[in-house]
Amino acid sequence: MNYQETFRHSLEDPEGFWRQQADKIAWYRKPQTILSKDANGNDAWFVDGSLNTAYLALDYQIEQGRGEQVALIYDSPATGQLKRYTFLELRDEVARFADVLVQLNVQSGDRVIIYMPMIPEAAIAILACARIGAIHSVVFGGFAPRELATRIDDAEPCVILTASCGIEFDKVIPYKPLVDEAIRIASHDVRHCVVLQRPECEAVLASAIDLDWHQLLDKAGSAPPVPVSSDHPLYILYTSGTTGKPKGVVRDNGGHAVALNYSMEAVYGVQPGEVFWAASDVGWVVGHSYIVYGPLMRGCTTILFEGKPVRTPDAGTFWRVIADHRVNVFFTAPTAFRAIRKEDPEASCLADHDVSSMRTLFVAGERTDPSTYDWLCNILGIPVIDHWWQTETGWPVSADPVGIEYFEPRAGSVCMPVPGFDVKIVSEDWMGARNSSGGAVVIGLPLPPGCLPTVWGNHERYLDSYLQAYPGYYHTGDGGYRDAEGYLYIMGRTDDVINVAGHRLSTGEMEEVVAAHPAVAECCVVGIEDQEKGQIPVGLVIIKDGVNVELARLQSELVGMVRSEVGAFANFKQVTQVTRLPKTRSGKILRQVIRKIADNKHYEMPATIDDPAILDEIRLVFVESGIGAVASP
Repeated sequence: MNYQETFRHSLEDPEGFWRQQADKIAWYRKPQTILSKDANGNDAWFVDGSLNTAYLALDYQIEQGRGEQVALIYDSPATGQLKRYTFLELRDEVARFADVLVQLNVQSGDRVIIYMPMIPEAAIAILACARIGAIHSVVFGGFAPRELATRIDDAEPCVILTASCGIEFDKVIPYKPLVDEAIRIASHDVRHCVVLQRPECEAVLASAIDLDWHQLLDKAGSAPPVPVSSDHPLYILYTSGTTGKPKGVVRDNGGHAVALNYSMEAVYGVQPGEVFWAASDVGWVVGHSYIVYGPLMRGCTTILFEGKPVRTPDAGTFWRVIADHRVNVFFTAPTAFRAIRKEDPEASCLADHDVSSMRTLFVAGERTDPSTYDWLCNILGIPVIDHWWQTETGWPVSADPVGIEYFEPRAGSVCMPVPGFDVKIVSEDWMGARNSSGGAVVIGLPLPPGCLPTVWGNHERYLDSYLQAYPGYYHTGDGGYRDAEGYLYIMGRTDDVINVAGHRLSTGEMEEVVAAHPAVAECCVVGIEDQEKGQIPVGLVIIKDGVNVELARLQSELVGMVRSEVGAFANFKQVTQVTRLPKTRSGKILRQVIRKIADNKHYEMPATIDDPAILDEIRLVFVESGIGAVASP
């Protein structure tokens, strides 16, 4: 079937459609009930089925004859290490560490927090939890102790798994003191803290709960996979936020397995035996879905990369990894390519590497500005596919579904809704569909398999956050529109829509214009308070390396471009130069915080910020430039 037929089937007969997809994975007990209601009245998938996700990722692949195929490649420019695991080797390592957990009396349903860098043991720990039915909650290595403590108190883990350190460029970050402080702050008592010692920095194991990873492993046997019900939680992943208690997104085993297996085929077009690389972190949803689980369940080789797109050692490191490991499909955030482009605007590093194995590049996580998109298309000459999804959905909502039918990509668009996702554009006052005129992006219920069924320990928060605003629909929190051919455009969070003298304008649209200037490497546009206009947009720009341009001239040109492309009513008149932008560790620009700094309002230090010192730099730039309330006496 083509895309339209497949998409229509998924919405008109969701039970029939997802039954077909469920038949493609190996169940211990195949579900007979495809779609039903859970105790909370939520839509639930495959509730009478049982399976084990780690078995699907490892043991089942061995049974299919892939035991000697490379399953995981650990490539670490941060340490100079390279290691390969076959499916057999990875299964045995996972089974041994699963037995470590069993010996620590971790049982099915218990929670385990994993606070680790991008090393093989992180993936092994994740899969070991899944193997015995424990619920893992991965917290990005290096998170501040107070933020880790909030997750300890919410998830109430019996065990924390960590490493002695992580590495950021040339900086070694000791993890154990951060974990110790978090445990001290938390109200919940953790039974054990298992520490993997790394040679770059050995941790002191002084607490009675501290245990050495390798000493436990030396005594371990081999734990078999434990069947769990389809609705048994696989993991809890906390969404990043700037204020309040983090939301623990719950992922169930059955829907997750079916959805990820389908997405690898339909969205990414990947076949068993191919090499798939998602350059993300296991602390984020991309790392869960497309470093650890999705590729392995598809029978692919996955790459776990410990490094950065630049300075490890240079802007060519991504091209080197693709060439060395013959990557077929690559997925990363556009912010990574903006960093690469800033350091190597002519893509001269690309010439040093043969990347001909790569047939498709996928980007997601932050809006891909057309300037960066066009640059990638020009230097690579392959399909560059921007797609969109969220921690809550767990897999793509909208994409170019190359495994079903290829659509010609359009700069700025995330293409078509993926089968199963009934995407609508509605006015914020819920007065019906708006489509081309733009509005809130919502998804009709039932959500397809793999999406969150609840928030851990707080179902009311799930209802309030996602289902209350638009009855019968999941509220994504994003704004966007669809063009005449049905292509979807996501313009950013709805709170990034600003009101300038009665005109509701997307800062994302202005960012596209600013980013198109040949001198601009990266930018963001935020709306700040103004007594006359309500809000006015302000641009923050990073200039490309080696480009000399006066700020006054640049501002004049950018103002003219926005006036021409968006309109004079946008009132875009202020531009200031910065050396960097505050971001989360996953690369998302912290626009809300920038806005609060400019408006001289209180903000909470974001748990996910890459470098807190940058916020003082932004404040100083605003003061020196005379921008916003922060610059007023």
